[in-house]
Amino acid sequence: MGLAGFTDKGRRVGGIFSRAACLLLLFAVCLAFPPVSFAVETPLLATSYKMAGDATKMRIVVNFDREPDVKWFLLRGPNRLVIDLPSTRFAINAKDVKARGLVRHVRYGDLGEGASRLILTGKGPFAIDRLDVLKNEDGNGYRIAIDMSAASAREFDAALSNQALTTGSTASADKGGRVGTGPVSNPGHRFTVVIDPGHGGIDGGAEGLNGTIEKNVTLAFATELRDKLAAVGKYDVFMTRESDVFLRLDDRVRIARQHEADLLISIHADTISLKGIRGATVYTVSDKASDPQAQALADRENLSDQFAGMEIKDDNKEVTDILIDLIRRETHSFSMSFAHTLVGQLSSSVGLINNPQRSAGFKVLKAPDVPSVLVELGYLSNAKDEAQLLSADWRGKAAQSITNAVALFASAKAGAGTGG
Repeated sequence: MGLAGFTDKGRRVGGIFSRAACLLLLFAVCLAFPPVSFAVETPLLATSYKMAGDATKMRIVVNFDREPDVKWFLLRGPNRLVIDLPSTRFAINAKDVKARGLVRHVRYGDLGEGASRLILTGKGPFAIDRLDVLKNEDGNGYRIAIDMSAASAREFDAALSNQALTTGSTASADKGGRVGTGPVSNPGHRFTVVIDPGHGGIDGGAEGLNGTIEKNVTLAFATELRDKLAAVGKYDVFMTRESDVFLRLDDRVRIARQHEADLLISIHADTISLKGIRGATVYTVSDKASDPQAQALADRENLSDQFAGMEIKDDNKEVTDILIDLIRRETHSFSMSFAHTLVGQLSSSVGLINNPQRSAGFKVLKAPDVPSVLVELGYLSNAKDEAQLLSADWRGKAAQSITNAVALFASAKAGAGTGG
């Protein structure tokens, strides 16, 4: 073998040994430094969704397996609360997220790129009174607790214009911090009256001796009252319904609150087994009825939703107690004051029953911040009352008396520095 041949072979052998040495060195380095993990973090797990309340106030609670990083904001068209989360797997019962109270629709899902979103669409404007991230008392996981309440369009727009992307707070369960926009002052607000014609649509209400249907009487009278109040030129006047449509009781309350009503007047015309009883009555809300007759009337009126074939909500007692407590003393005082004024004005133009100012637990009067009365114009079970309720002249006199009472109440409230 020549020298040249040996040299070429030696180079090939040396190259093999050199590459082997490099591979051994690389293997040793890999042993010395463990590989970096690129594993994706396990998604957050939403384990349950619960809500309780009605069309005036609601609490929504979403449970998670660990603490979520939360950002939330509001959107309009329709009015929505948007909650942004890290990548989340929603293992919640679809039956629990059906529409209820203030919430028309609930959506949730993955946005990609490690993010998820929960969207609550409201039936109308709302306020976020509180949104907290709290550690569960048993130590297992965390929850987002959201307190919502019905609000006016102006309040929602004010919150929308002032909002910044907000990070949910982490606080102890007994001291949850408040996040959100409270009531907004409005120096230009005019005294606002919402008139609620009782019943409507499939819920006809009471029926008179001669077939008069309550829902028609209340709408005709409410329209007359609206026109008289509007003609004064000092008030903003709205109606919960202007046609023959059904409204749930809590929707009537929500409408009054959305208009920031200074006064809600609910119009009714009942029947009673004693045909001789006649005359108008003015009711305010009370946890305890003033008399058995008032209690019986409240029980009938509070079943309006059931008469219309609507699902009756299994009200959470805690929420009910909260709502009763929220009927502020000032609001109740204003309601009583207007009722007293109204009885005085009606007495000069229409007949009243004995003890015409009464009280009971009417759901439609339970707005915590709207002074409210329910006016029973008369009894359709009495032939004379039924005839009066169908008389345009009588309706005009009665509506004028209520208009006069509103003027006195609005003036007194403005004089006290609390009116619009």
